[in-house]
Amino acid sequence: MVIFGASGDLTSRKLIPSMYEMARDGGLSPDTCILGVSRTGMSDEQFRDKIEPDVRASVADFNESTWRNLADRIHYQAGDATDAGFYQQLRSRIDQLSGQHGCRGNILFFLSVAANLYEPIIRQIADAGLVTEGKRWCSIDPGARSWQRVIVEKPFGHDAPSAVELNRALGRTFEEESIYRIDHYLGKDVVQSLLVFRFANTVFEPLWNQQYIDHVQITAAETLGVRDRTSFYDQTGAIRDMLQSHLMQILAFVAMEPPTDYTPEYIRQEKAKIIDAIEIPAPDRIGEFAALGQYGSSDGSPAYHESKGVAPGSTTETYAALALHFDNWRWAGTPFYIRTGKMLAAKRTEIVVQFKPPAANLFKLVPGLEGKSPRPANRIVFEIAPSERVSLRFEAKKPGSGVVIESIEMLADFSEQFHLPVVEAYGPLIVDAMRGDQTLFKDRSEIEGAWNAVMPFIGPASDSIRRDIHANYAPGSWGPATADQLLARHGRQWHND
Repeated sequence: MVIFGASGDLTSRKLIPSMYEMARDGGLSPDTCILGVSRTGMSDEQFRDKIEPDVRASVADFNESTWRNLADRIHYQAGDATDAGFYQQLRSRIDQLSGQHGCRGNILFFLSVAANLYEPIIRQIADAGLVTEGKRWCSIDPGARSWQRVIVEKPFGHDAPSAVELNRALGRTFEEESIYRIDHYLGKDVVQSLLVFRFANTVFEPLWNQQYIDHVQITAAETLGVRDRTSFYDQTGAIRDMLQSHLMQILAFVAMEPPTDYTPEYIRQEKAKIIDAIEIPAPDRIGEFAALGQYGSSDGSPAYHESKGVAPGSTTETYAALALHFDNWRWAGTPFYIRTGKMLAAKRTEIVVQFKPPAANLFKLVPGLEGKSPRPANRIVFEIAPSERVSLRFEAKKPGSGVVIESIEMLADFSEQFHLPVVEAYGPLIVDAMRGDQTLFKDRSEIEGAWNAVMPFIGPASDSIRRDIHANYAPGSWGPATADQLLARHGRQWHND
């Protein structure tokens, strides 16, 4: 496993800790070597010493023996990954490490670098002859053919045209089955459980459509601001950073049709189809389908647009809420509201499936309930973070004389139910890439479809909803008033409790 950008935070806080967890749990082959690549000059031992504190802080029940066993297989090569001259050194180092185990050629490249470096690195990998899939053999098993695969981090492109170009660049070097466009949200157990929840339970799937569901909300809220990432964030914004990637993946699992079989091909096919079914609003109607915001100042901290590193007059959004509609039979008329933001009231990632009220109000003549409309009724909430749990709300009669209706909530907490520690989401995904399993990775059409869906909200058509964006919501709130209005105009409200 070759990690480009190995001196960055992602490697020390996520990638190496996840590999530790996989090694601890028996999911990582003992023959796996990890080679970090970055411009910072370090020896193998210095690299191990640098990342060890983060591993200790990130994992539960740190075991010294497990770490030493993995650390002995972690190596480092300093160099500029965009410089063709460096790749002779890299190739020699890969051959040296592979030769220690009798096999050579199986390489997983992980691009943990700035997005503008993806294409130069891919080009250098190809020019150096490091992609020779099927042409090398293992001396231990002469019949085994080698593979080379690449994991590409988000952001995958900056807009629809750049995503198309990046897909082409990858395709010139790697076959599609060797390209793994990672989204670590798909490594989270609750997200993966969506497919099991829907397709392994007959009690839910018959109701999973526009006839019974009023609307769906998908939220990824953070309490922190941009902090020291202003230069990056000001070129990105909430839509590119979260909605186009993470939340689109969750949306696809909630809304997709049943795949023919639980295989990568069928699952990725259905995800791409549902993303393509998103209706694109007309440019002059953008305000009906979106709300954008920037957080204001608080406790001596400046408002986003006044922060160091933010361009003067920047209208980059730190909050975004979109109302998406599908042009298909299952979801016609049922809106999906997705939102994300920084400096909000709580840290929360969740899916709320709100069912329609009963068709008839049976209790309209009951004393105390006369003339009242049917209650909002049933709701399912999938909490992805900070906890992993699922709750179902339904109505019941409160014990005692008379009919008093109150809501009851049934709660299934994954950690309490299964008594298993939560592992870093990157680990299972990286091991899947090593095994050649693309089930939880995005294909090129899905990526391009997601970009097409958000382009009206980041392009020139969005200027009308960015005019009054500066400090239009207070830190610690649930976002700008326009986000509440997005739902209120149809008699709905956000799940903020």
